[in-house]
Amino acid sequence: MNGIANSHRRIGFVEVGPRDGLQNEARLVSTADKVELIRRAIDAGAQRIEVASFVNPKRVPQMADAEQVVALLGQPQGVTRIGLVLNERGVERALLAGVDQLGAVAAASDPFGIRNQGQDSEQSIQVAERIVALATDAGRTAQVTIAVAFGCPFGGEVDPSHVVRMAARLAQSGAVEIALADTIGVAVPAQVSALVSAVKAAVGPLPVRVHFHDTRNTGIANVWAAVEAGASVIDASIGGLGGCPFAPGAAGNVASEDVAYLLSRSGVETGLDLDKLIAAAHWLSGVMDKPMPSMLSRAGGFPKPESE
Repeated sequence: MNGIANSHRRIGFVEVGPRDGLQNEARLVSTADKVELIRRAIDAGAQRIEVASFVNPKRVPQMADAEQVVALLGQPQGVTRIGLVLNERGVERALLAGVDQLGAVAAASDPFGIRNQGQDSEQSIQVAERIVALATDAGRTAQVTIAVAFGCPFGGEVDPSHVVRMAARLAQSGAVEIALADTIGVAVPAQVSALVSAVKAAVGPLPVRVHFHDTRNTGIANVWAAVEAGASVIDASIGGLGGCPFAPGAAGNVASEDVAYLLSRSGVETGLDLDKLIAAAHWLSGVMDKPMPSMLSRAGGFPKPESE
């Protein structure tokens, strides 16, 4: 896809900072600050937000207040509140809390699935299908993320054809979207282009979403490769915080402000306000009492003429 075509394109965006951004942080964040982070994301233009995960609080203590976050946030107009769930108990909690959309996860690798969810790849697919069905029965929507789609911390290489078969099958479940996650940040642009293209062909007309970690400094390049290959939704985290508690060394999501800058300067519409995202990253840095990983939170946006 060339730059002229990009100028007429709009990319969807999911802010994952309140869930994936915070879940791996040792410093527990207050419920009020989590809600403030979500509100700042909304103010910056985010319309889909992963607000919490409904998982075992003993395994992910940062998410122990999921219900309280949803209750305190309320129902912001025009915003889809997404809750991550891994099993039927999580579904029950998320539906009672009142989230708008469920996010299920299917693992592309047996070793990762067993450590992360207690399920091999096939079992995780079956559970994801069940989660989608339960969401549909409750009048909600659900989407599925294929974890470790580009590489596994325990099993190494992941067969792309297996990921494509998973995506095609999950597309038949009633899911509204299929996501490919580089859970440990090993992907490179050529790999992203090939897999996104193959999955898009297999699941069309469902949207393909992508979720990149910047562990090996390829995240933002992978975002562009995915957009060029036809992905229509990008996950990102304010400040670039993030990581998977069950994937050693998987630090850092691509930053929302970095993604917004890349796409805006490339002529792709996102509906995001870069200055407000940068301000939110600065605020979050104060909450976490440390600098954010993102480049834009340090460098700022494109320089303005001195006369301004």
